[in-house]
Amino acid sequence: MLIEQPPIPYRMLFPETVWRIPMTEKAVYLTFDDGPIPEVTPWVLDVLDHYGIKATFFCVGDNVRKHPATFQQVVERGHSVGNHTMHHLQGAFTTTKRYVADINEADSYIHSALFRPPHGLIRWKQAAAIKGNMRIIMYDLVTRDYSQKLTREEVLNNVKRYTRNGSIIVFHDSLKSQQRLRWALPRAIEWLKDNGYKFLPIPM
Repeated sequence: MLIEQPPIPYRMLFPETVWRIPMTEKAVYLTFDDGPIPEVTPWVLDVLDHYGIKATFFCVGDNVRKHPATFQQVVERGHSVGNHTMHHLQGAFTTTKRYVADINEADSYIHSALFRPPHGLIRWKQAAAIKGNMRIIMYDLVTRDYSQKLTREEVLNNVKRYTRNGSIIVFHDSLKSQQRLRWALPRAIEWLKDNGYKFLPIPM
Protein backbone atom coordinates (compact mmCIF):
# COMPACT_ATOMS: atom_id res chain seq x y z
CA MET A 1 0.00 0.00 0.00
CA LEU A 2 2.95 2.37 0.55
CA ILE A 3 3.43 2.39 -3.22
CA GLU A 4 -0.10 1.89 -4.54
CA GLN A 5 -1.69 4.52 -2.26
CA PRO A 6 0.80 6.80 -0.47
CA PRO A 7 -0.07 7.25 3.23
CA ILE A 8 -1.14 10.58 4.70
CA PRO A 9 2.15 11.27 6.56
CA TYR A 10 4.05 11.03 3.27
CA ARG A 11 1.59 13.32 1.50
CA MET A 12 1.94 15.87 4.28
CA LEU A 13 5.63 16.25 3.41
CA PHE A 14 4.56 17.91 0.17
CA PRO A 15 1.71 20.31 0.99
CA GLU A 16 2.15 22.19 -2.28
CA THR A 17 1.20 19.13 -4.35
CA VAL A 18 -2.16 17.63 -5.35
CA TRP A 19 -2.70 13.97 -4.43
CA ARG A 20 -6.45 13.65 -4.77
CA ILE A 21 -9.34 15.82 -5.98
CA PRO A 22 -12.49 14.94 -3.98
CA MET A 23 -15.74 15.81 -5.71
CA THR A 24 -19.35 16.06 -4.62
CA GLU A 25 -20.08 13.65 -7.46
CA LYS A 26 -18.45 10.22 -7.70
CA ALA A 27 -15.48 10.81 -10.00
CA VAL A 28 -11.93 9.72 -10.75
CA TYR A 29 -9.08 11.12 -12.83
CA LEU A 30 -7.32 8.67 -15.15
CA THR A 31 -3.74 9.72 -15.90
CA PHE A 32 -1.06 8.22 -18.13
CA ASP A 33 2.67 8.76 -17.61
CA ASP A 34 5.82 8.41 -19.73
CA GLY A 35 4.42 8.71 -23.28
CA PRO A 36 3.63 9.58 -25.90
CA ILE A 37 4.91 6.70 -28.01
CA PRO A 38 3.37 5.39 -31.25
CA GLU A 39 3.42 1.76 -30.07
CA VAL A 40 1.06 2.33 -27.12
CA THR A 41 -0.47 5.82 -26.89
CA PRO A 42 -2.77 5.57 -29.95
CA TRP A 43 -4.19 2.33 -28.54
CA VAL A 44 -4.89 4.06 -25.22
CA LEU A 45 -6.62 6.89 -27.07
CA ASP A 46 -8.81 4.41 -28.95
CA VAL A 47 -9.82 2.72 -25.69
CA LEU A 48 -10.71 6.07 -24.12
CA ASP A 49 -12.70 7.06 -27.19
CA HIS A 50 -14.56 3.75 -27.08
CA TYR A 51 -15.73 4.50 -23.54
CA GLY A 52 -16.23 8.23 -24.07
CA ILE A 53 -13.57 9.16 -21.49
CA LYS A 54 -11.23 12.13 -21.23
CA ALA A 55 -7.97 11.67 -19.31
CA THR A 56 -4.70 13.44 -18.58
CA PHE A 57 -1.37 12.49 -20.16
CA PHE A 58 1.85 13.47 -18.37
CA CYS A 59 4.31 13.48 -21.23
CA VAL A 60 8.07 13.15 -21.35
CA GLY A 61 9.31 16.07 -23.43
CA ASP A 62 11.81 14.01 -25.40
CA ASN A 63 9.02 11.64 -26.44
CA VAL A 64 6.96 14.61 -27.63
CA ARG A 65 9.98 15.83 -29.59
CA LYS A 66 10.45 12.42 -31.22
CA HIS A 67 6.75 11.69 -31.78
CA PRO A 68 4.98 15.02 -32.38
CA ALA A 69 2.16 13.44 -34.40
CA THR A 70 1.33 11.07 -31.55
CA PHE A 71 1.32 13.97 -29.09
CA GLN A 72 -0.95 15.91 -31.41
CA GLN A 73 -3.41 13.01 -31.38
CA VAL A 74 -3.64 13.31 -27.59
CA VAL A 75 -4.38 17.02 -27.83
CA GLU A 76 -6.80 16.78 -30.76
CA ARG A 77 -8.86 14.12 -29.02
CA GLY A 78 -9.54 16.51 -26.15
CA HIS A 79 -7.34 15.20 -23.37
CA SER A 80 -5.37 17.27 -20.86
CA VAL A 81 -1.60 17.12 -21.03
CA GLY A 82 1.07 17.71 -18.42
CA ASN A 83 4.83 18.00 -18.10
CA HIS A 84 6.81 14.94 -16.94
CA THR A 85 10.26 16.54 -17.46
CA MET A 86 12.26 16.40 -20.68
CA HIS A 87 14.33 13.33 -19.83
CA HIS A 88 12.30 11.59 -17.10
CA LEU A 89 14.61 12.86 -14.36
CA GLN A 90 14.34 11.69 -10.77
CA GLY A 91 14.29 14.75 -8.54
CA ALA A 92 16.03 12.97 -5.68
CA PHE A 93 19.16 12.51 -7.79
CA THR A 94 19.16 15.80 -9.70
CA THR A 95 20.22 19.32 -8.75
CA THR A 96 17.44 21.88 -8.55
CA LYS A 97 19.02 23.96 -11.33
CA ARG A 98 19.19 21.03 -13.75
CA TYR A 99 15.74 19.79 -12.76
CA VAL A 100 14.06 23.14 -13.41
CA ALA A 101 15.94 23.53 -16.70
CA ASP A 102 14.73 20.09 -17.80
CA ILE A 103 11.13 20.99 -16.94
CA ASN A 104 11.43 24.25 -18.87
CA GLU A 105 12.83 22.43 -21.89
CA ALA A 106 9.87 20.03 -21.81
CA ASP A 107 7.49 22.98 -21.52
CA SER A 108 8.72 24.30 -24.87
CA TYR A 109 7.09 21.20 -26.41
CA ILE A 110 4.15 20.50 -24.05
CA HIS A 111 2.90 23.96 -22.99
CA SER A 112 1.05 22.98 -19.84
CA ALA A 113 0.96 24.27 -16.26
CA LEU A 114 0.42 20.71 -14.97
CA PHE A 115 3.52 18.90 -13.74
CA ARG A 116 4.09 15.41 -12.37
CA PRO A 117 7.53 14.44 -11.07
CA PRO A 118 8.83 11.13 -12.46
CA HIS A 119 8.60 8.34 -9.89
CA GLY A 120 6.69 10.76 -7.65
CA LEU A 121 10.01 12.07 -6.32
CA ILE A 122 10.66 15.78 -5.94
CA ARG A 123 12.75 17.66 -3.41
CA TRP A 124 11.36 20.62 -1.50
CA LYS A 125 13.64 23.14 -3.23
CA GLN A 126 12.55 21.83 -6.61
CA ALA A 127 8.88 22.08 -5.69
CA ALA A 128 9.40 25.59 -4.34
CA ALA A 129 11.16 26.63 -7.55
CA ILE A 130 8.26 25.65 -9.82
CA LYS A 131 5.10 25.97 -7.71
CA GLY A 132 4.56 29.59 -8.74
CA ASN A 133 4.17 28.59 -12.39
CA MET A 134 3.06 24.98 -12.25
CA ARG A 135 0.49 22.83 -10.48
CA ILE A 136 2.24 19.75 -9.11
CA ILE A 137 0.01 16.71 -9.55
CA MET A 138 0.89 13.54 -7.67
CA TYR A 139 -1.52 10.59 -7.36
CA ASP A 140 -3.90 8.79 -5.08
CA LEU A 141 -3.41 5.39 -6.73
CA VAL A 142 -0.55 3.90 -8.73
CA THR A 143 -1.69 0.78 -10.60
CA ARG A 144 1.93 -0.44 -10.90
CA ASP A 145 1.29 -1.60 -14.44
CA TYR A 146 5.03 -1.04 -15.02
CA SER A 147 6.08 -3.73 -12.53
CA GLN A 148 7.38 -7.04 -13.83
CA LYS A 149 6.58 -8.47 -10.39
CA LEU A 150 2.83 -7.96 -10.79
CA THR A 151 0.43 -9.91 -12.95
CA ARG A 152 -2.15 -8.14 -15.07
CA GLU A 153 -4.81 -9.35 -12.63
CA GLU A 154 -2.96 -7.74 -9.72
CA VAL A 155 -2.82 -4.44 -11.60
CA LEU A 156 -6.59 -4.57 -12.02
CA ASN A 157 -7.03 -5.54 -8.38
CA ASN A 158 -5.06 -2.45 -7.32
CA VAL A 159 -7.70 -0.33 -9.05
CA LYS A 160 -10.50 -2.24 -7.37
CA ARG A 161 -8.90 -2.12 -3.93
CA TYR A 162 -7.69 1.48 -3.70
CA THR A 163 -9.97 3.62 -5.88
CA ARG A 164 -12.15 6.14 -4.03
CA ASN A 165 -13.95 9.35 -4.88
CA GLY A 166 -11.49 11.88 -6.28
CA SER A 167 -8.71 9.37 -6.91
CA ILE A 168 -5.99 10.40 -9.34
CA ILE A 169 -5.14 7.05 -10.93
CA VAL A 170 -1.81 6.40 -12.68
CA PHE A 171 -1.33 4.10 -15.66
CA HIS A 172 1.63 4.26 -18.07
CA ASP A 173 1.52 4.45 -21.87
CA SER A 174 4.97 2.87 -22.17
CA LEU A 175 6.58 -0.21 -23.66
CA LYS A 176 7.40 -1.54 -20.19
CA SER A 177 3.77 -1.38 -19.12
CA GLN A 178 1.92 -2.31 -22.26
CA GLN A 179 1.44 -6.04 -21.65
CA ARG A 180 -0.36 -5.42 -18.36
CA LEU A 181 -1.95 -2.16 -19.53
CA ARG A 182 -3.65 -3.66 -22.58
CA TRP A 183 -5.39 -6.25 -20.43
CA ALA A 184 -6.09 -4.21 -17.29
CA LEU A 185 -7.12 -0.79 -18.64
CA PRO A 186 -10.41 -1.72 -20.36
CA ARG A 187 -11.38 -3.97 -17.46
CA ALA A 188 -10.56 -1.24 -14.96
CA ILE A 189 -12.68 1.26 -16.88
CA GLU A 190 -15.60 -1.16 -17.01
CA TRP A 191 -15.32 -1.86 -13.28
CA LEU A 192 -15.20 1.86 -12.47
CA LYS A 193 -18.20 2.57 -14.70
CA ASP A 194 -20.14 -0.33 -13.14
CA ASN A 195 -19.42 1.18 -9.72
CA GLY A 196 -20.78 4.57 -10.68
CA TYR A 197 -17.60 6.55 -11.26
CA LYS A 198 -17.46 9.45 -13.69
CA PHE A 199 -14.18 10.16 -15.49
CA LEU A 200 -12.70 13.65 -15.60
CA PRO A 201 -9.50 15.17 -17.02
CA ILE A 202 -7.42 17.35 -14.71
CA PRO A 203 -8.03 20.96 -15.79
CA MET A 204 -5.00 22.61 -17.40
